[in-house]
Amino acid sequence: MSNKFSTFICQNCGSETSQYFGRCVNCNEWNTIVEERKNTRFKTTSVNKKSKLFNEIEIGNISRFTSGFKEFDRVLGGGIVPGSIVLLGGEPGIGKSTIVLQSAGNISLNEKVLYITAEESLEQLKIRWERLNQSSLDLKIYAETNLSLIIEEIKRIKPCFAIIDSIQAINNDEMESSPGSVSQVRTCSSELQNLAKEKNIALLIIGHVTKDGALAGPKTLEHLVDVVLNFEGDNIASHRLLRSVKNRFGSTFEIGIFEMLENGLREVNNPSSIFTNKENISGVTTTITNEGSRPFAVDIQALVNKTFYNNPRRTTTGISINRLHQILAVIEKHVGFKLSEYDCYIATGGGFEINDTSSDLGVAISILSSLKNIPPLKNCAFIGELGLSGQVRQASNLRAKIDEAIRLGIKNILVPKITSEIKDSFQKNIQIKEISNINEAIDYAFKK
Repeated sequence: MSNKFSTFICQNCGSETSQYFGRCVNCNEWNTIVEERKNTRFKTTSVNKKSKLFNEIEIGNISRFTSGFKEFDRVLGGGIVPGSIVLLGGEPGIGKSTIVLQSAGNISLNEKVLYITAEESLEQLKIRWERLNQSSLDLKIYAETNLSLIIEEIKRIKPCFAIIDSIQAINNDEMESSPGSVSQVRTCSSELQNLAKEKNIALLIIGHVTKDGALAGPKTLEHLVDVVLNFEGDNIASHRLLRSVKNRFGSTFEIGIFEMLENGLREVNNPSSIFTNKENISGVTTTITNEGSRPFAVDIQALVNKTFYNNPRRTTTGISINRLHQILAVIEKHVGFKLSEYDCYIATGGGFEINDTSSDLGVAISILSSLKNIPPLKNCAFIGELGLSGQVRQASNLRAKIDEAIRLGIKNILVPKITSEIKDSFQKNIQIKEISNINEAIDYAFKK
């Protein structure tokens, strides 16, 4: 039995209502609610599954397969899990289709791969393939937007890995809404998810993003998939960041770093070389940050100038503006500099976004270095969170950060108080200076 009815769905957040409103009651956006008609089928199914105890559940040998990129595998948690659903989002032109097409070619050397392109023709995709100069063995391309035909092709080919590029361009004939709407995206994704789980096919879905950087339309789509990845960067800088937002098979906020070249993306195995500069100049310090389980070095740049305005300017790139305000307040209170008379600009090397609070000490020293116009201690890394009382607090994953600093050849490392066991485990030619507050850090950073 089927029943056709109307529902009103917000195209911004995906919430449903039984009547039209000019403003969404969930996300408060105006003129985003659209009437959509769809068919619902009421049917009963027999269920043969029974509940089990944990000791009755047997886990088979789940063998991941590589994406062809070590950086991609790192973000996924060690490789692609068969039967998993991966959602890849990013801004237009950032390189989503490029990294997926390169990865598809690498995977096809060992596994059967089906690439479904809903936005390009076969000829257009062939042009990009030749530009990337890739090789493949068992990679098939299928250009289609109709969901039922796509499902039939997947069942016929029986691939190990399938790619949907992109979900916003696919439509279900049973839905009367237009392609890209919340109903279409959610329904198509649900159908593809059921097929992938049933046939144990690893599925990668490419999704668009809105003007504010969120995955377009269906926020609920993130709950249907196993892994959510964001491909970040800009059209000027050559490097790209692949960041894990959700991962049922690995750690979240893990990142992989790539560089965009003429013939495609190249993975960067030593990211510290991108975000640091060995020059010892005023206003620049080096900190060791942590993204996921990966530590690497990033330069913190500061420019402090006498202000000509009633309210001094505070501008940041890669650092939270609220974090900067807090650090400036700590410096004024516990060091004695009246920074309310100065404009302050902070930027990270390469514009890399730092969420790790252990960069606080590096930000504070770079501000004071620019203010004094004196370079900080040469070949030195600053690691530590700055407390409101001026103390330098413990940083997460400190041992790995010190290891990374040593690997880069840094001889002086400022850290919070550490155990003697950790300190004795490092070489004697490495100067690890333990500090308890910001004034001790300043005395060491600017010692003659």
